[in-house]
Amino acid sequence: MVECDVEYEKDNIFAKILRKEIPNFTVYENDNILVMMDIMPMSRGHCLLLPKAPSRNLLDANDEVLGKILPAIKKVAKAVKKAMNADGIIIKQFNEDAAGQTVYHLHFHIIPAYRGEKLARHADRKEDNEILAARAKEIANYIEEID
Repeated sequence: MVECDVEYEKDNIFAKILRKEIPNFTVYENDNILVMMDIMPMSRGHCLLLPKAPSRNLLDANDEVLGKILPAIKKVAKAVKKAMNADGIIIKQFNEDAAGQTVYHLHFHIIPAYRGEKLARHADRKEDNEILAARAKEIANYIEEID
């Protein structure tokens, strides 16, 4: 396994969310992952999938944990596409600041794409809480049980 140059930060915002110290708009949760709405979405239905196992990013993640992630991403992507009536899905994952990572807990962006619509810049604006809650429920209705 390739090591990261920097150690995992136990007080990053996603670690706090996983410890239930900060609220979120949960779409799905089990023993291994949390799927939640991105509060500053690039498009309607933009979700984040966070493994519960601590790792800074892909470079220091446990291979066993990673083996469970891709099938979960696939299920969430299908649910997002169907619930949001999207034309496609973008999966993004960043490793270290030079690559655009801003929160140092492994996570995957699941972003619906719509023909004729440009993606918003991430972090341009926070989405309304009622809209996030409604979209979380819509997507949750299409998620099959994730192992």
